[in-house]
Amino acid sequence: MTGAQEHPRNSAGSVGSAFRLGAALVFAASAVAVRCLGLPLSPLMGVLVYGAGVVAAAFLLSWAAEAAECEISAHLAMMLLALVAVMPESAVDLYFAWRAGSDQVFATYAAANMTGANRLLVGIGWPLVLIVGAFSGRGRTLLLKPVHRLELGWLAVVTVYAALIPLRGRIWLYDGAVLIGLFLAYLWRASHAPSTEPELVGVAYWLGHLGRPIRRVAIAALFLVSAVVIAAVVGPFANALLGAARSMGLSEFLAVQWLAPLASEAPELVVAGTLAARGHRAMAMTALLSSKLNQWTLLVGGLPFACWAGGGGWWLPLDARQTAEFLLTAGQTMLGVALLVNLRLTAVTAAILVGSFVLPFALRSEDQRLTLAIMYLMASAAIMAFRAREVATTIRTLVSGRE
Repeated sequence: MTGAQEHPRNSAGSVGSAFRLGAALVFAASAVAVRCLGLPLSPLMGVLVYGAGVVAAAFLLSWAAEAAECEISAHLAMMLLALVAVMPESAVDLYFAWRAGSDQVFATYAAANMTGANRLLVGIGWPLVLIVGAFSGRGRTLLLKPVHRLELGWLAVVTVYAALIPLRGRIWLYDGAVLIGLFLAYLWRASHAPSTEPELVGVAYWLGHLGRPIRRVAIAALFLVSAVVIAAVVGPFANALLGAARSMGLSEFLAVQWLAPLASEAPELVVAGTLAARGHRAMAMTALLSSKLNQWTLLVGGLPFACWAGGGGWWLPLDARQTAEFLLTAGQTMLGVALLVNLRLTAVTAAILVGSFVLPFALRSEDQRLTLAIMYLMASAAIMAFRAREVATTIRTLVSGRE
């Protein structure tokens, strides 16, 4: 890839970009310093300090990965972005899965962050692209490109497999191998799709237009700093989440499920919203669809391996709460795929997706969540039957790799 084409709309200004980059580095460094110095923090303050470090690291990763598209081939850029995209949101889940290898108490929280992050992307991220675009005068209907059938098709395949996992009450190592294999297969297929010049915005644009030697050093440094920050603060952040929930009398599961994803998904939502505001709504949807696929494959697939590495057995157990949340996430995902299989995101579609995100908060029992998951799956099947022609086209795209 030769580099991003400069466009006046893309420049956020070197001063503003440098300021945002500096602010992220300060928050990241502060979190690491507190961790290394062992400064005592209350659970709530720990969530704020270490959470700010996670958010900062996620932004640094996002900027570095986008700017790296100017340096490497489309295939390698795709792999890099796919791997980087799941790092922040995976860190908390993998930490709990690793701890579950020696202490089964932590198994309760292992998949919590994953379900929250996935549902946030579908129920808030996808509609956000349409909403931001509409307020920017881009219209109330988003027409996806035929190439998006590839992501939608793979997402349907992965979701079907993921929906079968909780029925066994555990995530086996072979489940992890299958999901990671599906990710590699998707990556190989996607690498043969037509590539386009990167559309960089904000800090990534600024980095991408530095001189090549300086740019390479800056990108490498940001990757290194982000990895160090995530490794240093993920444990304290996860423990602070649990401590803060206990001190405030809140559900520890819900704290892990929703607070951590709000931090780790912030950069992706900001980038997607910025692209949508600039008129690149299809590109924003590509990023969010790919991120969703990465979470379903790499994140979920990594959980049993993290548990095994932490001294556990050949599987990660799922309790009743995680089983219900897992199936509910699969049902919402399949509903999202069914609604987008005609490559149209409308105001009605966006409202349904937001509703699919909000509705589970009104349910109190696992049985109610399981019932809602089944309703989502049934609705998905009905929509796909009604849109049989679009489904057939998606299947052909999935098999052949072209429209």
